[in-house]
Amino acid sequence: MKFFIDTANPDEIRKGYEMGVIDGVTTNPSLIAKEKRDFDSLIKEICGIIHDLPISLEVVGSKAEEMIQEAQTLSRLGDNIVVKIPMTTEGLKAIKALVSRGIKTNTTLVFSPTQALLAAKAGSTYISPFIGRLDDISQTGMELIEQIVTIFNNYDFESEVIVASIRHPIHVLEAALIGADIATIPYKVIEQLSKHPLTDIGIEKFLEDWKKIPKN
Repeated sequence: MKFFIDTANPDEIRKGYEMGVIDGVTTNPSLIAKEKRDFDSLIKEICGIIHDLPISLEVVGSKAEEMIQEAQTLSRLGDNIVVKIPMTTEGLKAIKALVSRGIKTNTTLVFSPTQALLAAKAGSTYISPFIGRLDDISQTGMELIEQIVTIFNNYDFESEVIVASIRHPIHVLEAALIGADIATIPYKVIEQLSKHPLTDIGIEKFLEDWKKIPKN
């Protein structure tokens, strides 16, 4: 299973990358706005950290022609740029056109298995179902992941499933058990994945015992 880090913060990206567990980066306009920086300089810095792994950047146009034009501009920022396209009929048109141009796409804001199916048929490189937002409205987001993974396995679609809108470590565990290709995870959740109270207790005990050993 691949881990993408879901952030536009260069420090968080650097820390995650240095752990050796990051396989890519996903951003969106909200995450980028949080950084309060010039877009081009921010993306240049991120590309400097993650120069060999996919980085998803999102278009903001609503019409296919606008999305295509934005996507072509974004793709010039680096060979590893993946363009996020919203799951709409106009988005599907844009995905088809971008696939023919060799531009990788990530279909975002997916909330149903049929949306994922359409995006896969259009040829999207990645498909991002948002599970946390479904949980927020009292639906079980992981049921969506299970349905999408089953459909993709049934028909051997090449699109990779990115579990998005992850809120806590249980989301990551469940995604891995279902067999999703990728989880895109906030940095704080990546930190939570690495922690366990028994690990901390064990380290403390070992250090205490080490101090008791006679040294020359």
